[in-house]
Amino acid sequence: MPTDTSKPFFQLDIRVYYEDTDAGGVMYYANYLKFFERGRTEWLRRLGVDQSTYAAQERRLFVVKNLEIQYRKPARLDDLLVIHSTITRVGPASISFQQSALREGELLCESGIQVCCVDADTMQPVALTPELRNLLKKAKN
Repeated sequence: MPTDTSKPFFQLDIRVYYEDTDAGGVMYYANYLKFFERGRTEWLRRLGVDQSTYAAQERRLFVVKNLEIQYRKPARLDDLLVIHSTITRVGPASISFQQSALREGELLCESGIQVCCVDADTMQPVALTPELRNLLKKAKN
């Protein structure tokens, strides 16, 4: 499993496209959740974790358990956003993230998200594999 745990955060640049906005050219609020999901997914991918492979081999999935979000300012059509993702806690069966969306350094939105690991068949909580848990703990620090 390749790893890049050199930084305690992950940064993903995402542009706001027409499909992300309402009639006024403002990004629809729920799209921040999509962008945050992409930030988490791409960070895992950078760490060498492909979620579809993890699901197939380990029979474990990730689901959002808790979410808190604060909207500060609107993003607009063509804005280039920087999504920052930081792991704040690695539990036996969960990962907590702090994520933010910035435009030219200005905070637009921030969120705390807890992702739970569940059994793919029963959808009941299940422990992260020791290998993944250790990798995430290393990335957290």
